[in-house]
Amino acid sequence: MKEEIWIEKYRPFKLDDVVGQSESIERLKSYVKTGNLPHLLFSGPPGVGKTATAVSIARELYGEGWRENFTELNASDERGIDVVRTKIKSFAKTSPLGDADFKIIFLDEADALTSDAQAALRRTMERYTNNCRFILSCNYSSKIIEPIQSRCAVYRFRPLSDAAVEQRCRYVAEKEGLQIADDGFEAIKYVAQGDMRKAINALQAASMFETTVHRDNIYKITATAHPEDILEILKTALEGKFMPARKKLDVLMTQQGLSGEDVVGQIYRAAFDLDILPKQMVDLMDVIGEIDFRLTEGADERIQLDALLAHFALSGEE
Repeated sequence: MKEEIWIEKYRPFKLDDVVGQSESIERLKSYVKTGNLPHLLFSGPPGVGKTATAVSIARELYGEGWRENFTELNASDERGIDVVRTKIKSFAKTSPLGDADFKIIFLDEADALTSDAQAALRRTMERYTNNCRFILSCNYSSKIIEPIQSRCAVYRFRPLSDAAVEQRCRYVAEKEGLQIADDGFEAIKYVAQGDMRKAINALQAASMFETTVHRDNIYKITATAHPEDILEILKTALEGKFMPARKKLDVLMTQQGLSGEDVVGQIYRAAFDLDILPKQMVDLMDVIGEIDFRLTEGADERIQLDALLAHFALSGEE
């Protein structure tokens, strides 16, 4: 039997199944009860339930035939004005099927649309509002033009709490006959950073090794360093021991194949666990931000990481 991807297998089917967004879900359920819906804008980071919520709304409004009155498009795949003029417009102008009052167009990653495409979308939203509702999903609502934002009820989805991630992972593990050790839960929450998709993908990948998930497997399959190893490297550097810190980082990156951006992200998180003066912390945050920017611009990751460790070493000597 073909193994299913767990993020699809355990995708929420109704609004009550969406975890970690209780305030937004309660308000959205009131729309479903009335059978009416305004245009909606879901804003928030990946993996927090935006798509699952949109699909759940359609399922609860239309029942078994929900697919006939619901279409999903990803704006990052087709981000120009043509997709608005063709695919979106052709679906919007046709009448809803069955006894539905309107159809739903779900536009994922809407912040990837060009400004021209967003302007065309605004006009389409105005023209076909009688028989079509739009649900837009984006990571950054600031990238959506104001005329669209003003036509939508905006819902901001937060990164999921550790408790919400653990709750859902426990549910999936129980269904799959899987045991998760306490340190395994801690590792999943550390890796996920509020992203349920990351958490469940990590859980499924780790389950391939053994039936009890431990932290070592989670960190290994997600190419993540143990947080205490990162903290030890920073403490070594702060003691002015640049070369030993660099050697430890070399071993870590060689063994686990970490990317420079991943390491900087972990260094940022670990820095807050250091016992240093506030002024030192401010200085280090400034440098971490600068190194992160350089890496996204394509700078050599080893040179940048060495520069970052060197700054930690100099900071510790002051």
